[in-house]
Amino acid sequence: MIRSLLFFFAFFFCAAFCQAQQVLPLYSGSIPNARPVADKQQVTINKELDTVLTEVSVPTLTAYFPPANTASGASVIICPGGGYHALMYSWEGIRIARAFNKVGVAAFILKYRLPSDRTLQDKSIGPLQDAQQAIKTVREKAAQWKLDPHRIGIMGFSAGGHLASSAGTHFGHAYIENKNGTSLRPDFMLLIYPVISFTDSIGHVGSRDNLLGAHPSPEQIRLFSNELQVDAHTPPTFLAHAVDDKVVLSQNSLYFYEALHHSGVPAELHLYEKGEHGFITAPPFDEWFNSCIYWMKSNKWIR
Repeated sequence: MIRSLLFFFAFFFCAAFCQAQQVLPLYSGSIPNARPVADKQQVTINKELDTVLTEVSVPTLTAYFPPANTASGASVIICPGGGYHALMYSWEGIRIARAFNKVGVAAFILKYRLPSDRTLQDKSIGPLQDAQQAIKTVREKAAQWKLDPHRIGIMGFSAGGHLASSAGTHFGHAYIENKNGTSLRPDFMLLIYPVISFTDSIGHVGSRDNLLGAHPSPEQIRLFSNELQVDAHTPPTFLAHAVDDKVVLSQNSLYFYEALHHSGVPAELHLYEKGEHGFITAPPFDEWFNSCIYWMKSNKWIR
């Protein structure tokens, strides 16, 4: 009898867990802009910190749904960072998704393609295609997933912040097939120690080189320096950065905030004296994440 009960509870827990998390292929058919080559994705596990993915060529969207009785209808697509060379999948993906679920927000971790001449015909647009497809997917499935199609945000860390801010400043041009004309604009952005600029003065050259190549044209640099692409239609934005960040200078967030403010876009910027890159030791997770949640509630993204 006891063994039967244990089996029942194990089965129930597994069923609930599987229902809460769904790994979805990002594209139902062929993957746009992809070369016909073998998938060589690598997974490196560091038990102290992270699960790191490299050579990602098959994009997916992993859905984390909160319990139905606490679901707010809001959702966030999460773009982990890694310099467009890797994805810090646990630190900037799984733990964030679980934290959102605790406050009733559905979360979707985007495993986006990493720029590579081997796997992509045009590596400069591969990640942005995946971000647009993720927004399109969540918006088109909003009714099925009991989500509000007008409260879909995108969140990015480091180079994932560049991808998220690209989605929020380049949505006017569809890099994917969009027959139904579904809006590709995220309703809000959450950018945490983000790469924003590709300029020589404040940009993160490593991310730039990985996305655009070692010798990008001035036009490419300007196009993907997202502080230069802000206008009145750019989504409201929350930013957090550490002043002592030597990897991605805090001016990335400052310049983006100033551009948003100049264009009349609602925005909030949190600058921390200490935190370096990755917020590994400071500020405490609850400090910056709760500020993010408070901003979402203040702007009615979470109701």
